[in-house]
Amino acid sequence: MSKVTLTAADGHSFSAYRASPEGARMGLVVVQEIFGVNGHMRFVSDTFAEAGFAVISPALFDRAEKDVELGYAQEDVQKGLALRAKITEEQVMMDVEAAAAALGTPTIGVIGYCWGGTIAWWGATRSRSFKAAVGWYGGGIAATKTETPNCPVQLHFGAEDHGIPMTDVDAIRAAQPGVEVFVYEGAGHGFGCEQRASFDQKSFEQAQSRSLDFFRKHLAG
Repeated sequence: MSKVTLTAADGHSFSAYRASPEGARMGLVVVQEIFGVNGHMRFVSDTFAEAGFAVISPALFDRAEKDVELGYAQEDVQKGLALRAKITEEQVMMDVEAAAAALGTPTIGVIGYCWGGTIAWWGATRSRSFKAAVGWYGGGIAATKTETPNCPVQLHFGAEDHGIPMTDVDAIRAAQPGVEVFVYEGAGHGFGCEQRASFDQKSFEQAQSRSLDFFRKHLAG
C-alpha cells in the first residue's frame, strides 16, 4: 500500500493510492466518490487487494486541488461538488486510463462509487481498457444510459436513494437489458461506505460479494 505518481496523456501529473499483492494477475481501478481518495477509498482499495487484486485508486481531484481528502458532512459535500465541476469528463477519463495502464496486470476491471460509479460506467462505454465494470450508486449513469458498453457491466443501487430515483434505475434497465442491475431494499445512497450514516451492512455485503464474483468471472480468463 503506497502513494504513487501517475501521468495522464495530456501530461497532467497526479497521485494515486496503490495496493498490489505480489503475483496479482487481475487489476482494478477503484474510482473515488466526490470526497477524494480518503480513508474510505483506501479501505476499499485494501479490501480488494486482500481479495487478490492489484488496485490503483487515482486522485481525480488533483486537477483542481492536490491531496483532497474530505469527510461526509454537508460542507464536504458542497466542496466535493465544487471540485467536481472544475474537471471535465475527458480529463477524468485520461486519468482513469493512466491508472489502468499503470496496473500492469493481464486483465483489468474498473469499479466506482457515487461519482466514481458513473465514471466506471464511462470506463465501460468510453474506454477499451477494461474487461469488466462495476458501478455503485452512480447518479450520472441515467443521463448517459444509451452509450454502448465495451465490456460486461454490473450496477448497484439503493431503493431508498433520494438522489437516484427508481425511475432512473428503470430507465437504465430498459436501455441496457444486457447489464446486471441490483437494487437493495431499505438501502440509501452511500450504503457501501462504512463512514456514512447511510451504511447498510447487509446490502454492502451482498453488493461486495456480487462485485467480487463478477470480476473473478470476467477477469480470471
